[in-house]
Amino acid sequence: MFLSMTGFGSMSHEFSWGKVLFEITSVNHKYQDFTVRFPRELSSLENRMIALMRNSIGRGKVRLSAEITWNPGARIPPLDDEGLMTLFNQIRRISKRNNLDTPSDITTLLAVPGVLDDASNIAEETAHENPEIWDEILLGAVDSLMEMKRSEGAKLRAKIEADLKILDGIIESLKGRWSVASSEALEGLRTRIVAVMEHYDLEIDEARIAQEITLMSDRWDVSEEIVRLEAHTEKFRQTMNIKEPCGKKLDFLIQEMNREINTMGSKVNDAEFRWGVVEAKTCIERIREQIQNIE
Repeated sequence: MFLSMTGFGSMSHEFSWGKVLFEITSVNHKYQDFTVRFPRELSSLENRMIALMRNSIGRGKVRLSAEITWNPGARIPPLDDEGLMTLFNQIRRISKRNNLDTPSDITTLLAVPGVLDDASNIAEETAHENPEIWDEILLGAVDSLMEMKRSEGAKLRAKIEADLKILDGIIESLKGRWSVASSEALEGLRTRIVAVMEHYDLEIDEARIAQEITLMSDRWDVSEEIVRLEAHTEKFRQTMNIKEPCGKKLDFLIQEMNREINTMGSKVNDAEFRWGVVEAKTCIERIREQIQNIE
């Protein structure tokens, strides 16, 4: 499954007291990393939302935020006018009994607990009474996020497949060049051995020369590395088609492919072959960069 770790999703819901908007963003990360930023009225939902995201989203650095847009008048606190007048009358009786001035301004009494109810707890009460509603909002935002992750994943897959085709061509070129370069290298080695022996007037032993050339050819031979590189490339394509997230597996395979191409570069001194190695490493690095964004 090709899912990008980069994406954005949102979901809103209308309540009687206002509108709540959930926005969720995701970027690449080695592990699951969730951050929730909710207003005070919804802070009690944070742990619940993290648990739900953990079951719905794979790797990535994910940030969930919520914004409340209050309806007009929704935040005006209700006034307990009967309680206010009862309190005011009690103060008047106490003032008369103690020969004190009777207060004429009752606005100072609005700060007494219970006279004005805090309207901001409407959303908090909804969060406690109907947590399933908030689950639906989050899952809607997650669905929106996943749609974008799939879309971005398809674009990444197209880029990687294009680079894999390029890599296939480079590998074929390396195979062709190796068949020529190995013969040239071995013939050059034989010529140098014979020249040294003739210079020192040594008896030329063809069997010994053949033995030395065979030993040197084993050190130079990259046929096994080419075969393994082709096998890794094929396994890479197969892994791209599995149903579960494949980013970590692809990252491991690209490391193995890079190891094989580095080994080939260290064994062969042929200039044309080594330039092919450079091109292969460049192509593999492009693929690796794309994989870092795959979940």
